[in-house]
Amino acid sequence: MKEENIVLATNNLDKVREINQLLHDSTYRIIPQSKFNVVEVEETGSTFIENALIKARNAAKYTNIPVIADDSGIEVVALDGRPGIFSARYAGAGATDEDNLKKLIKDIKQINEKNRYAKFICAMVYITNSDDQKPIIVEGVWEGYVITKPRGTNGFGYDPIFYIPEYKCTSAELDNEEKNKLSHRGQALRKLIEKLNKVK
Repeated sequence: MKEENIVLATNNLDKVREINQLLHDSTYRIIPQSKFNVVEVEETGSTFIENALIKARNAAKYTNIPVIADDSGIEVVALDGRPGIFSARYAGAGATDEDNLKKLIKDIKQINEKNRYAKFICAMVYITNSDDQKPIIVEGVWEGYVITKPRGTNGFGYDPIFYIPEYKCTSAELDNEEKNKLSHRGQALRKLIEKLNKVK
């Protein structure tokens, strides 16, 4: 079958790598938006879905091929859902993954261990052009707990402190195959591919 190129609206190379791994058995081929010199857009939405659409429409303006965008983050119930949509900049503008991790650890230390329930959320959208009025929108949710001592090296962002009770390990301690089966991004992408295959 013929491969179909899709732009991924992110400059996060970890996301590019992860989504390429998830798509390796499909006919879709991901091209990072950096190949088209896409200028990043400010994420002004109030939800993950709104931000994903903002990023997708922005990338589509610079390219002439379909775009996938995702917006994802972690919500800690005891912190009223924070970091939420601010996960990538929780410690402030220009914050690194390590900065954000340290801030969240500091914030959850005051919470009783039993009350550290959290969930990763990923909203993913697909559009054929910047004016697409019928975007495909899906979401994935991955439930677990946050811990205060990072564990594991296979992952990025908050993976080292996202603990999955059934597996007795953090997201960063899972191998790629297992993580892709369970993760919020893996769930969302599988739903997206299923919907795409129905309309093709």
